[in-house]
Order: sequence, then C-alpha cells, then structure tokens
Amino acid sequence: MPKDNSIKSVLIIGSGPIVIGQACEFDYAGSQSARSIREEGIEVILINSNPATIMTDPSMADHVYLLPLTTKSIIQILKEHPQIDAVLPTMGGQTALNLCLEADEKGIWEDFNVRMIGVDVNAINITEDREQFKQLLEKIGIPAAPAKTATSFLKGKEIAQEFGFPLVIRPSFTLGGTGAAFVHSKEEFDEKLTYGLEMSPIHEVLIDKALLGWKEYELELLRDKNDNVVIICSIENMDPMGIHTGDSITVAPAMTLSDTTFQKMRDMAILMMRSIGNFAGGCNVQFAVSPDEKEDIVAIEINPRVSRSSALASKATGYPIAKIASKLALGYHLDELQNQITKSTSALFEPTLDYVIVKIPRWNFDKFEGADRTLGLQMKSVGEVMGIGRSFQEALHKATQSLEIKRNGLGADGKGYKNYEQIIEKLTYASWDRVFVIYDAIAMGIPLSRIHEITKIDMWFLKQYEELYLLEREITNYKIDTLPKELLLEAKQKGYGDRQIAHMLSCLESQVYKLRDEMNIKRVYKLVDTCAAEFKAKTPYYYSTFEAEIQTANGERYVHNESIVTDRKKVVVLGSGPNRIGQGIEFDYSCVHGVLAAKECGYETIMINCNPETVSTDFDTADKLYFEPVFWEHIYDIIRHEKPEGVIVQLGGQTALKLAEKLSKYGIKILGTSFDALDLAEDRGRFSELLTELNIPFPKFGIAESADEASKLADSLDFPLLVRPSYVLGGQGMKIVINKQELEEHVIDLLKSIPGNKLLLDHYLDGAIEAEADAICDGENVYIIGIMEHIEPCGIHSGDSNATLPPFNLGEFVMQQIKDHTKKIALALRTVGLINIQFAIKDDTVYIIEANPRASRTVPFIAKAYGEPYVNYATKVMLGENKVTDFTFNPQLKGYAIKQPVFSFSKFKDVNKALGPEMKSTGESILFIDDLKDDQFYELYSRRKMYLSK
Repeated sequence: MPKDNSIKSVLIIGSGPIVIGQACEFDYAGSQSARSIREEGIEVILINSNPATIMTDPSMADHVYLLPLTTKSIIQILKEHPQIDAVLPTMGGQTALNLCLEADEKGIWEDFNVRMIGVDVNAINITEDREQFKQLLEKIGIPAAPAKTATSFLKGKEIAQEFGFPLVIRPSFTLGGTGAAFVHSKEEFDEKLTYGLEMSPIHEVLIDKALLGWKEYELELLRDKNDNVVIICSIENMDPMGIHTGDSITVAPAMTLSDTTFQKMRDMAILMMRSIGNFAGGCNVQFAVSPDEKEDIVAIEINPRVSRSSALASKATGYPIAKIASKLALGYHLDELQNQITKSTSALFEPTLDYVIVKIPRWNFDKFEGADRTLGLQMKSVGEVMGIGRSFQEALHKATQSLEIKRNGLGADGKGYKNYEQIIEKLTYASWDRVFVIYDAIAMGIPLSRIHEITKIDMWFLKQYEELYLLEREITNYKIDTLPKELLLEAKQKGYGDRQIAHMLSCLESQVYKLRDEMNIKRVYKLVDTCAAEFKAKTPYYYSTFEAEIQTANGERYVHNESIVTDRKKVVVLGSGPNRIGQGIEFDYSCVHGVLAAKECGYETIMINCNPETVSTDFDTADKLYFEPVFWEHIYDIIRHEKPEGVIVQLGGQTALKLAEKLSKYGIKILGTSFDALDLAEDRGRFSELLTELNIPFPKFGIAESADEASKLADSLDFPLLVRPSYVLGGQGMKIVINKQELEEHVIDLLKSIPGNKLLLDHYLDGAIEAEADAICDGENVYIIGIMEHIEPCGIHSGDSNATLPPFNLGEFVMQQIKDHTKKIALALRTVGLINIQFAIKDDTVYIIEANPRASRTVPFIAKAYGEPYVNYATKVMLGENKVTDFTFNPQLKGYAIKQPVFSFSKFKDVNKALGPEMKSTGESILFIDDLKDDQFYELYSRRKMYLSK
C-alpha cells in the first residue's frame, strides 16, 4: 500500500530546549523527518521553542513556529492552519509525546479533525504507565522483573517489605530516568520513595527487584502498516544494569550475546512492538540478560518513538531511522522504500556491520559543584561521542580521543590513576571516567577476575582491555629507531594515537608520525555502507582504519582505500565534537549552514565530526562525511588525503578553534579570520594592548601565575575581582572574589586543576549592565547582525542570562559606543567572517569584556529572530566569494525576542543553583513579546538579581 494520499499537511512537534536526558538527537530526528515528509509533496508545519537548532530553521519546514510547547500554542497553530490533517509526535522525545497526550485528553485533535500518525495513544499509555506495561508483558508471556506499582508512600513501604532490598524505584511519565534510584537499605528508602512520587507527574512509581549485574541490551526496530518489522541495530551496554543507557558506554553490534539468545530477544522485541498498538514507525526496546550460561532474558521497557539510541543506530548503520519512520507513518511499506545508502536495494532489510561502534557519554560535573558524580539510573551526561573502528579496541580508542577531556586515549598518556584505593572506589561506584580507570586497574596488576567481580563488566571486554595494556608494555621495550613495523601497525590497528605511542617510546608525536609515513603505515578510509559491501554504496560516509599491505602477483604493494578523491575544489568544515555546557547544538547549526553555503559556492564539502546526535553528521549533509575524532592526527591525515583549498574553523566553537594553531603551523590554509587574529583575541595581554591603541575602555586587569602574584595584583586592581584561567570554554573556573582569603583559595584550587595555566584577574564592574553584539566582517566592511541586552546584571555568564533583542534599556549614546567599538575591534582583528563581542556598561561608559572572532551561541538565535540566514552570508565572506556589501540585509522582528536559558538542576539534588560567571545552562528557548508591558518580561526583569552568586 503506497502513501496515504489524504494527508496533505502534517504538524511535527519538536522537543523544546536541550536538557539532560533530551538533547540534540531530536533535532536530528525532527530535521530528517521534515525533509522526508516534504519530499512527498506534503506541507510541514513545525512547533519547537529551541532557537539553536537546525530543525527550527525557516528552510526546514513550510511554517516554523518558535512557540512554547503547550496546548495553547497547539490550538493557536491549528486555528491558523485549519488544513492540518495529521500530527507526528514521535520525533520530539518525551516532551512531544507528553504534549500530544495532553492535547488528546483535552479533545484538541478531535476538535480540529487531526489524526495522530507514527504512534497511537494506546501505545504511549501502555509504554509510559509502568503498571499497564507490566500487565501487557504478563499477557503476551514475556518475562519481566518482579515489580509492583505504588501511588502512595504507604503502598510503597508494603512493596519494599514484600520484595526485600536491593530495589529500583522508577517514576512513571518522566524523562531520562528522572527520580529513578537504587535502594540498598531501608534507611535510604523513605527519602527516595518520596522523591520518586514527587517527580512523577501522575504521582506513581514502579518498584521492582533490582537486576544488579545483569547485562543490558537495546534493539532498534521499525515496523510498517503491513506489519513488516526489521531490527536495525543491536546495542550492548558495556556497563551492566544499574546505569542509565544514556550514561552507559555502548557497543554495536552486540558483542557478548550468543546467537540463540539474540534470536529469542529479536522475537520478543517484535512481539512487544506488535502488541502495543497498531501503528507504523520506530521503537526502542531494552532488555536485561542474566550473566550466566542460562542467559535468561527480561524485558525492561519499550519506547514507541525515535530516541537517543536511534540517532546512534542511524549513524552506526547508515540506516536513517527517523527518515524512514516518517515515510512509514505516511502509509508506505518498507519494501516500497529505497535503502538510502545503496539507492538500489529496498529499505526492507536489516543492516550488516563489518565494523564496531563504541559510544561514550560526555559529562560536565565540573559545572555542578556538589553534584553526586556516581552514575546510576538517572541520566547525567550532556552529550556523547561515537568511534568507528574495525575492532572494539580501535573504536574504543577513537571514542576516548573524541571526548575532549585532555586525554589522548586509554592510558599511555601519563594521566592515569596510580592510587589503589582510589581505583577500587572508582570501579565500585561507577564513575564518569571508569572507562579509563579499568585500564589503570589492569596496569596496576589488579586481576581481571577482581575487576569483573566489582564492576560486573563482561570478561570479554576486560580481556580486550588487557590485550591493549600488554601491547603497550611490549612497545615500551623499544625506542623510536628500533620499533618493528608489525608492532607499530598493531598499535595503530588497535586505535593507539601517535601521541600515546610517542609516550611509550619517550619521543615526540611528530617522530612517530614520520616513522609511520616512512613505513607506509597510513590511514585508509572505509565506507559505512549498511550491507558489508554486498551491494555498491552511493553515499560517501567514511571512517578510518589501518590495514596491512596487500601484495599483487606482479609485486606491487598497496592498501585498499575506499575514499576516492575528486579533482573538485574542496573545503573542510571542522565540527564541534561532543555537546557540553558552553558548547552545544548552536555550533552544529552553524556548521550545517557553513556546509550548505560552501556547496552553493561550488565547493565539494567535507565534514569532520564525531557527535552521533547531530545533523552535521547526517550522511547527506556534506558531500563527504568523515566520522572521526576532531583530534589533530585524524584531521591532518584527512587533509593530506583530500588536499582541500582550506579549512573553516570558526563555526565549530572552541573545539575547532583550538586546532587553528596546529593548522597554521603545518601550512594549512584557514579560511576566514587568520590564526594570528584568533590568538590575538584569546591572549588577554595582546588584546588589551590593542584596545589601548584603539582607545576603547576595558576593566583593569592583570595576569598571575601563582597565589603570591595574584595577591600582589589585587592591591592595584581593587576588589571585587573576577578570576579566570585563560583559554577556557563556557566560563570554566571563573569566580568573583571579594577578599584576599577567597582569592587565595580560588587561585590555589585553579592551579591544582589546570597546572601551568595563566590566571586573569579583572576588576569586576559591580552593578554594570551586560550586552553583546554579533557582526559579520570581510576585513573592510562590518555589518552588526544584532545587539542584545542581558536582563541579569554583569557577572552572570552570558549563556545563563536572559537576553533581549533588540536592547530594551540602552540609550542612544550607549548604543552608538557599542556600534563604534564593534566595528573598530572587528576591523583591528582583521576578522573575516563572524565575531561576537561582550560589553559591560557602567555610568554610560561601554567597557569590553571579551571578543570571540567565531560563530557564537547567539548567532542562531539572532538569525531566527530576524529571519535572516546570517551564517550563510558569513561563510560566503570567509570563502572570499562575497563582500558584506553584496548582501541586502532585511531583518524582520516585531517587538522583542528573548533568549531564555534552561537548566537541568533537577538531575543534581544537592548542587548549588546560584548563577555566576561559570555557565551552567544546558539549553535555551526563545520567547517573542510585542512590548515591554508583557507579563513574562516583567516577571523576568523583577527576578533578575535572584540567582547572582559571588
């Protein structure tokens, strides 16, 4: 049965601001879905309140509504567009499903004659209501952990008495495991039960027997109206049950599962999907498997929507789940759709992987002082990375190199733990860096059986670690000039970076690179083709690996490289790596627009990134996608292979910018602002000299390298002082201090955590107003795209402030200074592309806080508010295709747009929620108001000093 031709207009519900537990994987899903539905000639109307995403770009849908995700907004849209036939709620995470249910309960869909596609209400209710789900599993004969539902404190106590400890408490209808907890003793039970009941919107929790130490698996499924079901991907959690899948290290395909158990699990998943309702779309099913030879299977949960795991599975297999799920929701059958990668086979197939995927989460505990850093049932990570390799070991190393936490991979970088007690504790209470600690434990000589006993991680994974460590030990017996070729090749095939090998050999990274080159041990690139090369793939989606040379009959030696280099002019765009606080989805927005603009200018576009959740790593965004760590060695090899005209670094946030120095040193052209100009803005000393020359005021400051120097400086600068390390992201380590004792404590603390760093001490302008400007500059002309005024006073990080566009309270004299300063600085820094400048305004004088000659968090916000494609224009300026004066700027905004930060404090119970110079927000939403009399603006303004911490 082909598509349902009665559907002419579809409403897609997005997932709102990014919070821990619901991140940019839904931007990826929503973007894919919108494109997939529009391909069918169907109108797409989109609601989402997040301004930082590609999904809410005007080019994505026929009508985009940046409105709060409420039923009031839904009614407004349905009144404006009576032609809407259907609503698709499965692309916007839990937020969209919950909103869709609420609208259904209020009879909104019925009133406007709109039907739900991709899922049915019954399926949402069964899967979200833990009691109903348990009854369903009983009915269809699928084993589940012994569990009972409690809707009151008393009932909960009764259940605990019946089951005994350890127990798991899971609130119904929550997101990312919010409120879920293990309870090991009756002392902690009361508190955790109360918290769980409070967190559930329907005041209900499921209490089940804890399956501690069992192995955890996920399957990604798709099903069509004809009841065809395919399993897209099997995912194994390296961490056993007890850690939320979003916080687990996961591996695809499943590694330690026997084939008979996998077949049983398949059958169970298909039966579960078929029994939760009659709908066509995607599903994620989670199972626990006993770690003995019986391999008993227990169903944990099923989600009738795309998820974080389905974004991972799409990138892991090259099978775009959201895109196909959207077509199935329109009525298509799987056998009528094309495999998106081969373009010659049907979508009714199960992908085959001839490589291994490892996903590692990225945490930001340093932003949440006082947070419990152990991992458990409630998700705490803010992003993730994915590594692709020919073996588990290679993929694991590539994933650890992608994290950007100053590690060069597992071990062999001098940063491992050496203290026995500390290692045992980190293994016992799953820590965020346990992936590294396992290696340290083996290096210390702790037996694998003991590590397994503590962590319950499958012995197969631990043996893989042990092999890596034994290889490291073997290599340390050699020097750079005696290392055999076989050993160097083996180390590279197992994912060790040149830096790590240099560490083992006590030499320089460049020497290892040179030796590799001489020995012809070079990276080769392989296609992610969904079918293990059984059919020819048309999609240029690559990962790197190392292979031994093949010798032909005539003596020619070569390695097989599947990435064919064209003779077109090329440009590389460096992505922003894993999401974290201070560098989120807004840089993905900029990277995607940069790629599209370069394509318009006739370039072949090459994307390098390692974040599986984003649109930039969609295999049909750029002409070529290299799914690789944004890590020097990988980038340099790709550049040598492709020989691009140059590299764009200013769209990928601090990640890409940090590589500018290396690129410059190796003679690789940086498109847009030069490295020297980027460094000038980062180096406070040089930047201040520039401001002095330009006669632009800035707060008095000094640089210190010890507590003693800081104390002397304080005498001349006057308290309060803003103290921060140089070259950091998202205000990391910034603090306002008001006396010498506080100054000394903070300086010692900083130098301990970031040794060898220079510290900047600025006189803090107490009570100042903060503002910022974004501009595009071509080296001669400057166009200011937007000036925003922060509602909170100066001292709260700009990412955590509510900010209004245009400013609401700055006089003409101040505005003129902001415009003049912006233009002068942009030109003096020889900016080519984007620049963001932050200001503090006190007594009608505008001081400069900092300048960043790159895309900023606010660029997507301004572009959405004014309806202008600013990143497209800026990229064309960077490429030298256009001058600023070539564009006709026509910003459209009635009233004001307010950027509202969103926090994820609910995930960290005891954390200090006060705001200050270090950023803590995980996402943002946009609010449009007609005038300043609006109640929402009034409320924000009246609360502006509430959170200010020193």
